[in-house]
This record gives sequence, C-alpha cells and structure tokens, in this order.
Amino acid sequence: MSSPTLVPRPDQIAELTRGLDLPLAAIDDIHLCVIADGVAQAFNDIRQSAPGTVATGSETEVTALLEARLNTMIEQNPLWRQLVASVVRGKESLSFDGSHLEKRPDLSIHLTARSRRFPLVAEAKIIDASKGEKLYCNEGLSRFLNGEYGWGGREALMVAYVRDGSTIADRLSPYLATPTQLASFAVEEAPASLGPAVYDSARSRHGRSFLYAHMPPPANDPGAIAVWHLWVDACATATA
Repeated sequence: MSSPTLVPRPDQIAELTRGLDLPLAAIDDIHLCVIADGVAQAFNDIRQSAPGTVATGSETEVTALLEARLNTMIEQNPLWRQLVASVVRGKESLSFDGSHLEKRPDLSIHLTARSRRFPLVAEAKIIDASKGEKLYCNEGLSRFLNGEYGWGGREALMVAYVRDGSTIADRLSPYLATPTQLASFAVEEAPASLGPAVYDSARSRHGRSFLYAHMPPPANDPGAIAVWHLWVDACATATA
C-alpha cells in the first residue's frame, strides 16, 4: 500500500481550530513550574518503583511508566488535579497544516483551563553515551519549530532521561551556541537555568519556521516558542 500524499488539509485544520484564536494565550510561568515539578516528581517515583527499566529500558518503556504515574497523580494530588485533566502518550495529532494526520508526540498534557484540542506537548529523549544533544535537537526540539508538535501554543516541554551524568550546561547549551545550530534551531534566547531544583532545568526560546495557512497575515505568524528543558537523572539513587 502506498503512503498517502502529504498535502495540506485545510478542512482538518478549520475543524480543529474552530472558534479559537492561535496561538493560544501563554501558560503562566507559575503553572509551568508546577507542571515541571510534577513531571520531575513522577519521574522520581518511577525511578523508585522500577529502577531497572528507568536505567536501562527503551525510551518508550520509560515514557509509558511516566504517563501512568502522571495520571495516578491526578487521582492522588489535589494541586495536580486542579491543573491537569489527563496525560496521554502517543496521542495522534495533526501537523500545523494538516499534511500529517498521525503525528504522535510522546506526552500530551491536557490542562483543565485550556482547550483539550491543544494540549501542552512534551517530547522525551534518552541522553547517554550513544544518544546525545544532536539527536535531542534533531529529533525532538526541531519538531516544535517546524509545526509538527505544539503549533497551537507558545510553549513546550523537552524531557531528557539522562544516563551518563550529562547536564544542560555541559551538553545542550554549548551545542546550541555554535553558529550553525543557532541558525538551524532559530535560537532567540539560549537555555537559561530555571534556578535551584532537584532536577536540571532551563528555558530557551526559538523562532518557528511555518505560518498558519488558515489565518491571514499578520495573524498567521505563530511567533516564537518557549521550550522548557527538564533533564532528569535516570541512574541516581532515588530520593523521597
């Protein structure tokens, strides 16, 4: 069977965006901090309960555990429940122009005060001796810049399962600072630390390379996207 032709599908985008102005209003930083803390706590929990899988399993195996734990937190944590309605792994999604109908971001975080049509998207990658910042950017970060993922919002999450002690400061920041990568990933603001925390975190800002086909100029410009990077240690001794 041949693959379907990749052409824009304006009818799909019109239905998906009906009644909405894009990009959606920015999520408050305080709420993004709660989400980041929640993801980090959930990761710590699965590292305690399934240390072998977290340290050596595939990206899919680790993310499946993380999805399950994040949804359990909705039942158990009142603050998390106020903010998050559900978390879905591999939810089929449309690209910005509908040319792709089955994009599957790793995690779609549906927020209680946000349209369910446009969840906060998180993409996860393993960082180890064979998988590094190049893959993290080329097969993760780039998807938010070209309209595959998170195109209806102004922010996204990148989560790294770190297995070799790498940090954002020693791996990601120098990589994005080179002239080639500054241009390739439209870096407007370099990764800046989010401050003291039990996990390594930073925020960067990037231009996006697409325009909304369903909106006239100048409203067709999605603007830049803020990417929150969470690098969690997959091999550390778990803490309470």
